[in-house]
Amino acid sequence: MRVMAIVKRIANQFRRDKRTLALMFIAPLILITLINYLFDGDAVDPKVGVQGVSSEMVAQLKDTDIKVKQYDAVSNVKNTIKSDDLDAFIKQDGTDVQLTFENSDPGVSKQIQMKLQAALMAEQKDAMKQLGESMQETAAKVQQSLAVVAKQYAAQTGQQLDIPKVNLQIPDQQQLTISTDYIYGDADTTFFDTIGPIFIGFFVFFFVFLIAGISFLRERTTGTLERLMATPIKRWELETGYLLGFGIFALAQSIIVALYSIHVLDMVQMGSIWYVSLITLMLAMVALTLGILLSTFANNEFQIVQFIPIVIVPQVLFCGIFPLEGMADWLQWIAHIMPLYYGADALTSIMVKGEGFAGFATDFYILVGFALVFMILNIFALKKYRKI
Repeated sequence: MRVMAIVKRIANQFRRDKRTLALMFIAPLILITLINYLFDGDAVDPKVGVQGVSSEMVAQLKDTDIKVKQYDAVSNVKNTIKSDDLDAFIKQDGTDVQLTFENSDPGVSKQIQMKLQAALMAEQKDAMKQLGESMQETAAKVQQSLAVVAKQYAAQTGQQLDIPKVNLQIPDQQQLTISTDYIYGDADTTFFDTIGPIFIGFFVFFFVFLIAGISFLRERTTGTLERLMATPIKRWELETGYLLGFGIFALAQSIIVALYSIHVLDMVQMGSIWYVSLITLMLAMVALTLGILLSTFANNEFQIVQFIPIVIVPQVLFCGIFPLEGMADWLQWIAHIMPLYYGADALTSIMVKGEGFAGFATDFYILVGFALVFMILNIFALKKYRKI
């Protein structure tokens, strides 16, 4: 009976806690559905520009599922790759082949290399086959001509001529000289080098969100917030004070994470460390304001943790670790309402591509917008704690 009483109490507790029931039964279904759509997206074929390449090579590249865009003359290959959003560019001049990779995703670069090698081998094989068939035809014609000459000679002189067997040797084919260049990184750049900046942004966002939410919740549960709201202090002053107080530690955390990742873990860093710190700080401020906002809907620490599958996990799925280009349009739209998407894009632009402020300005301003919106919502949410 006592055991059943405990079971009944727990069942009633869960029945009254609608948020926990939703977390257990609905949130997993939503997340697994998103993951299913993420991995069920169409593969995005690499896009390659070519100049001076034979039509046979173009056909071979297309047969390997590469989107080929042909150019008549390109003066600056790297600018063309950036402006036309190409993954690589093949420029051929005789036997010299210049292969330039965009290389923001080393996996795509290696995929193009493998497909290019397969196309070159197939082209050489076809060329050798055609040359061999042509030489066989030529040898047969020469043999027939010699037979006619020998027959005429025999008719005139009565003597037989020994006709040698014509055997034409296939000449050695000229070898192509391939040189490789990279816009971002080099041949040793790994996949983790390109997603490392995303993880910097994620860990800053996650821990600031968690700590801010729990800390502000304690301010409420211990009565500190209620006592503050009983004073003449304005809500925006209280909100600004909390942001500055937490922001000092968020700034310190952002700088430590960025410096450790770059100088200790030796992550790729092509841009300014100050820009990295700026973006991580903005991500921290967004996480801080969001954590404080959601903490107003929680009654204990466990309920703060309940927001993680709903708020944090989707951020990871749509921040750029998984390619978005092959997904459905509505899934890509979801990515554009995730703050971490813009933070990850900005950090990648800085650390991998070496962009200046103009290269990530849009991402920065959107993050500022997220922080301001959450801050305004926080000011309105504080109204319910003011009794007077």
